[in-house]
Amino acid sequence: MDKNRYCIIMAGGSGTRFWPMSRVAKPKQFLDILDLGKTFLRMTYNRFTPIIPPENVLIVSSEQYRDLIKDQLPQIPDENILLEPLKRNTAPCIAYAIYKLRKKNPNASVVITPADHYITGEANFTSSIARALDFVAHNDQILTIGIEPTRPDTNYGYIQMNRGAHRKVEGHSIYAVKTFTEKPDVETAKVFCSTGEFLWNSGMFISNIRSLIAEFESCLPEVASLFAAGDALWYTPAEQDFVLGAYRGSPNISIDYGVMEKTRKAWVLPADFGWSDLGTWTTVYDLSSSKDENGNIIKTRESIIQDTRGTLIREKQEGKLVVVRGLEDFLVIDTEDVLMICPRNDKYVKDFVTDLTAREKNRYL
Repeated sequence: MDKNRYCIIMAGGSGTRFWPMSRVAKPKQFLDILDLGKTFLRMTYNRFTPIIPPENVLIVSSEQYRDLIKDQLPQIPDENILLEPLKRNTAPCIAYAIYKLRKKNPNASVVITPADHYITGEANFTSSIARALDFVAHNDQILTIGIEPTRPDTNYGYIQMNRGAHRKVEGHSIYAVKTFTEKPDVETAKVFCSTGEFLWNSGMFISNIRSLIAEFESCLPEVASLFAAGDALWYTPAEQDFVLGAYRGSPNISIDYGVMEKTRKAWVLPADFGWSDLGTWTTVYDLSSSKDENGNIIKTRESIIQDTRGTLIREKQEGKLVVVRGLEDFLVIDTEDVLMICPRNDKYVKDFVTDLTAREKNRYL
């Protein structure tokens, strides 16, 4: 296995769109929301280790999740768990990882991925990532993975392909990127889907270390300079104090806004595998194969469900009988301290989280 291949897993999100199951203390990447027997973090790790040495997997997350990471992935060396002292979005997260990694292996090629994707067709996924890593090892481009849109979804970013500028990588086409658009409104998303030029932005990036750092220096110098200053401190006891200072000085900015929208080295590889970022209860409902004849997903030990359709029902407390009647397209999510019953609309969950903050009921977040 190629020792210059690395994977950086971003696992610091708060997962509020899966409230009340996902909480600040244990967000969705550490949960088995799909009831598959593995958390999102574990599935992500397992997905990459067939083509990347396990000792080359790095996880970037919040300080408060260190114990969760160690519990779910005890084989990860401590030095490969990068703990963010503050939330500053994905650009500082990635900068932290790549500048530290350069100290260990300046010849590294990396795939950067969120921790909460759901992938089907994993054989195609593995071959796509391996192909991309081989390409960037010898080419100074940043490859993204693009997903064929199935609907005008406003929760995703969009990548516009330049079909006039393409190359072949082991028989598969990659395209220069014309534009990145982050979460357009629904009318714009409809236009994008109708043109055939746009793909969903999966949030996965593949590049060699030298190219990625060069683009940070060119496109986001204020972040690059902060983390470049730590070169003598990586893998030393002084690292964490340095990182705190770097994060305090860093803007809150995503890799998409900070680098990918500005670089001229972005290319996209259309995916030939199934993908979802499983960002909401709606995506869980849509992807579930366990719907009954009325379109209900019922995750209970004992229940009586009558005259109910298109509804997702989950109960936490064992020994409780769940009785539901007369609902259509609803969510019924029961946890130890919250019972949420509302229409199956992602906006309501977002509004509840906002309202809890405004009412200073943070103990439920």
